[in-house]
Amino acid sequence: MSPSLPLTLALPFESDAPAGLHSIATPGLWAVTIIGVAALILLDFLLTRRPHEVSFREALGWSAFYIALPLLFGLWVWAEHGGETATRYYTGYVVEKSLSIDNLFVFILILSAFAVPRALQQRVLLVGVAGAIVLRGAFIAVGAGLIATFDWTFLLFGAILLVTAVKVYRDARSEDDETIEPGDLGIVRVMRRLMPVTDGYHGTRVTVKEGARRALTPLALVMAAIIVTDVIFAVDSVPAVFGITADPYLVFATNAFALLGLRALYFVLENALSKLVFLGYGLSVILGFIGVKLVLHWAHGVWPATPTVPTDVSLIVIVVVLAVTTVASLRHVKRHGSDEPARVSQ
Repeated sequence: MSPSLPLTLALPFESDAPAGLHSIATPGLWAVTIIGVAALILLDFLLTRRPHEVSFREALGWSAFYIALPLLFGLWVWAEHGGETATRYYTGYVVEKSLSIDNLFVFILILSAFAVPRALQQRVLLVGVAGAIVLRGAFIAVGAGLIATFDWTFLLFGAILLVTAVKVYRDARSEDDETIEPGDLGIVRVMRRLMPVTDGYHGTRVTVKEGARRALTPLALVMAAIIVTDVIFAVDSVPAVFGITADPYLVFATNAFALLGLRALYFVLENALSKLVFLGYGLSVILGFIGVKLVLHWAHGVWPATPTVPTDVSLIVIVVVLAVTTVASLRHVKRHGSDEPARVSQ
């Protein structure tokens, strides 16, 4: 099998869904999407150019906007490309959104470890989101190229997700409190070797002049830490969405929409995240399920009698797992109180 990789991508994926064999994207659609994502990031930068503490009402409004946007986009996909493709898109978005909530646990630890002033937190998250979208775009391009070239890519992605699922489960069971020491982060050590770092923050500036030399501010370190952290998350989140659809455009769209809403979602959920005490268990089940789905798809290509998992079944399983996880967490907190620390699964 040696499919080519032109702009309209031939994709060997999911025999149960013929509509997913080709990317829905045209060069024009890619251009509009990239320009649209860049415009939204620029808008966020303009609106946050003056540092301020984000109120719950402001965060809720932006979070609602960034949830409505991908939902409306899904309706367009449905109208233009049919229910099967739209179901894949929505399933991928739900997976990516649930994994992005797990990102927030780590972001809270990083912002706390670097003692980032509340007025600067949204700028840190926004830079992290912008960098993450670019890096995930690169991950997706590599993943799409592998899928179009090697049949065993699905087996590789499945194995990555199964290993990650086990790690997430073990972390969820761990009773040790998760902490982050800035000096232990590799990116921080590298940056400190390259340039001196000031003791305090200087507004939104990432460098300042100290004497004859230019120095980094802690803001530069924490932004780099956020971006590197998201690269680590991308190792499992990108294969997870490829487990739903092999269309790189839809994979990029789900990742971009989930990341764009991450800044606002952080300020909406920062006080509620500790209540999702069983989130790690739910995510481990979802990652394991998608990992098995990918392995079955690879096996189906080798042994056609091997069953595959339809997209609508995937959506039902993922939604049910998230619902059970959320309800169980809230009932546990109501019964035992909310002093139990949130579990970090990365």
